[in-house]
Order: sequence, then C-alpha cells, then structure tokens
Amino acid sequence: MAKLLHPKATAVWLVDNTTLTFKQIADFVGMHELEVQGIADGDVATGVKGFDPVANNQLDQDNIDKAEKDPLVKLKLKFNPAAHDEDKRRGPRYTPLSKRQDRPASILWLVKFHPELSDGQISKLVGTTKPTIQAIRERTHWNIANIQPIDPVALGLCRQSELDAAIQKASKKAGAVMNDDERRKLVSTEQSLGMDAEPRMPSSMEGLETFSLSDPRGEDEDTEDEKDFADADSFFNLPDGGNDEDEDDN
Repeated sequence: MAKLLHPKATAVWLVDNTTLTFKQIADFVGMHELEVQGIADGDVATGVKGFDPVANNQLDQDNIDKAEKDPLVKLKLKFNPAAHDEDKRRGPRYTPLSKRQDRPASILWLVKFHPELSDGQISKLVGTTKPTIQAIRERTHWNIANIQPIDPVALGLCRQSELDAAIQKASKKAGAVMNDDERRKLVSTEQSLGMDAEPRMPSSMEGLETFSLSDPRGEDEDTEDEKDFADADSFFNLPDGGNDEDEDDN
C-alpha cells in the first residue's frame, strides 16, 4: 500500500492553497482535525514548508476541485506502481551502526530463552548472519565470555509483535506444549500468561497425599478408652480401703 510523502508538509500546502475543510485534509494526511486547525491558526508546523501533492504526483487537481465543492468528497492518493508492496521487507534487516554491537547479546538471549527458533528466524529478527548465530550457539564466538543476554525488543532490534509471531510459528512446528517449563519456552509471553497454571507438588511433600491428623484407630477405640477412665479409682488403680485399716492397726 502506497503511503503519503511528507504528510505534515502536505497538510500545510493544502491549508494554504485550497478551501478544503479541516476534516478532508485530516483524513487525507492521517492527522487529527484539530491538528490541521492548529496549522491554519499558525500554532502547529510553524516554519514547515508546504509540499505540493499535485506537482509530486500524489493527488489529482480534479479530485481537489470536486472536494472543494462537496465537503463529503474525500481526497484519494494516486496509485504509484513503484510503491507497490513497499511494506514487505526484502533481504536482511538493516541494523544501524550504533546498535550492531548489541546483536550478539540479543542472539544469546534468543538462543537461551527461545531455543526453538531457527537460525533463519533469528537472522531476520536481529539482522545477523547464520555463522554468527551458530558460533554463539556452540559458544565458540570470540567474545562469548563477555556477552550478556539482552532482550532484542529492549535493544530496539525488533518489535514485540515480530518476536511473538516468530515464537508462535516455531511453537506450531515443535508440537504440543506439555508442562510449564516447556510451555514458557515454546510460546509467547502473552500466550503463556493466558494459560491455566498446572498444580505441582513440591518433592519434599510427595507421599503425604493420604496423611491425616485424625486417629486411624477409629471412634470405637476412643469410646472404649473413655469407659476405662470413667472414675478415679480405675484410673489410678488404688488399693482397696480394707488394707488401709489393717495397716493403721499395726
């Protein structure tokens, strides 16, 4: 899909050279209607030189004339064959010079936390070569001792949506997700957080599933014990009273 060149400068030109409504201009350049009004009032885009969309083959004059007569008519961007499929990236990703030294750290992060990603996927995400990825996987990179894993999204080497899409694609090839640890490795962060947690018992508590605080002997034995100690004499097993009198006589 073709995109408008210099939208703000185009809006400045349309405000200065046409009688189009603010809404018509805003819809065409992809700005808010109040922002276009700010351009007309001189509060926005101060010092920006107007960009003629007619002279630069982005808009037809006939379309402008019709839109000026009817506020409901929308401006239409002219089709440019050279801009066809311009959103599709071709070839390796370009990485700015200022961020190229961060690529090994991002590769190590992807290899460590998402081993299911292929070398081709990592290469597209961070704009590197497969030999570099293989060297980091095998820990034969010349600077492997000093590399710390860092999220490529945090470094600005790729977008979170691109990383999630690559992880989802890799997870489909890997098959079903079994446990928590494998699930967090194979699926995206958003998807893993949406899954139900699996109940896990600590190893130190295994074998205690049937443990109970109740007396295993049952209620009948408890009743018998209560009967045995119903009176003090039976509890202390005191001697008969006649023996005490005999001892006093002696």
